[in-house]
Amino acid sequence: MRPIPCITFCGQTIRQDQLSEIAMIVAAFPKLTRTDLANTICELLSWKRPPGKLKTIECRQFLERLDAMGIIQLPACLTKYAKRTKFSVDKTESSDAHALLTVKLRDLSLILLRRVRNYAERQLWYEYMDRYHYLGYRIPFGAQLRYFIQSGMNWARLGCLQFSSPAWKMAARDQWIGWSDEERKSNLQKIINNSRFLNFPWVRVKNLANSVLAVAVKKVPGDWCECYGYRPVLMEALVDQNQFKGMCYNPYSGRIFVKSK
Repeated sequence: MRPIPCITFCGQTIRQDQLSEIAMIVAAFPKLTRTDLANTICELLSWKRPPGKLKTIECRQFLERLDAMGIIQLPACLTKYAKRTKFSVDKTESSDAHALLTVKLRDLSLILLRRVRNYAERQLWYEYMDRYHYLGYRIPFGAQLRYFIQSGMNWARLGCLQFSSPAWKMAARDQWIGWSDEERKSNLQKIINNSRFLNFPWVRVKNLANSVLAVAVKKVPGDWCECYGYRPVLMEALVDQNQFKGMCYNPYSGRIFVKSK
């Protein structure tokens, strides 16, 4: 394996001997799937979350990055997963626009977040996001939870929400928290990133976004703990000020850290 520049995985610098081990495992087991290889390497190098679960998602993405750099050669994706590695998402009638909804917030009854749990729901979520979010759909790095925003009045879908692993380093956030590098490394998992927030373009309800965040602050930490074994204490978000003002985040500045970009 040729010498390469410094490479990191989840903030850790990967040593040359570790890269050599990874390359040998990939070469020795050409019939393993990419996910199986990621699990094997996570076990070998003890790449685990605080509760002990393997960092399979992050490791697979890391392996695909090494493959793109020419450091290793991964087996081809299985046919059923190959399409999911692309950023394009098929559009169907299921995500067609609805009639314009302009009502008072109180007329929607309760605002609910319904967690995306199965394949059909994930595909529909991807479709909405790719079709109506200005950034489209992108595969998030690391852990993630996705939701449909719904009205308790008639269970109508109003939008989509996603939380995922935080940025490893963010100067403004880290300065706001006031932690050292060591404290950040030890406690970063207690932060989650509001990486996607979509109110459907046909939904025009004043203060809806603010109400959605109020529900998210209460619901998402418990769901995250159920799924990943630890409870986050801070949510972060990045706001493109060329597109939005980010006013809906202001009431939650003590629990949601917002950085303009």
